[in-house]
Amino acid sequence: MSKRDLKKYLGELTKEQLEEQLVELYEKFAPVKVYYDFVFNPKEDKLIQEAKVKISHEYFPIKKPGAKWRPKAKMRRSVAQKLIKHFMMLGVDSYIVADIMLYNIEIAQKFSSQNLIKQELFYKSFLNSFEQAVNYIVSNGIFNDFKLRINAIQNETSEQKWRNKYNFEAILEKIDY
Repeated sequence: MSKRDLKKYLGELTKEQLEEQLVELYEKFAPVKVYYDFVFNPKEDKLIQEAKVKISHEYFPIKKPGAKWRPKAKMRRSVAQKLIKHFMMLGVDSYIVADIMLYNIEIAQKFSSQNLIKQELFYKSFLNSFEQAVNYIVSNGIFNDFKLRINAIQNETSEQKWRNKYNFEAILEKIDY
């Protein structure tokens, strides 16, 4: 069904029929419920905290009470990427999305400052994350608000002697700031 056909169909329904369909969608499909729950009760602060906890647990997992061992860091960048994509789908404020994007890189840098990472893919994936974050921030016109954090991330790659530190510099050289 095309968008035009959908609009025509919806235009033919009464207000009560539309309400019934929306309630049915809300009850039947979890993404619709999540969307409307967010629209009517955003609680962005709670979302931010939950996202940051999930991301930090990828690098610094918490030992569960009574457990004999501490879980190993999974270092999955995909966890943060899914959260970021979800926030964008919900229409969360661009400052919050940018904050989560940068937090993801910062927590990975904190982890790498304390642990030797041999996987080249780790460095490459965070270069991609950095480029995506900078592009997102620039395209939303909020670069000046995040300039210090972006520069701190780039400086940290040099201090930690990341193999691709010059690529981080090159990303910043592309933009006029």
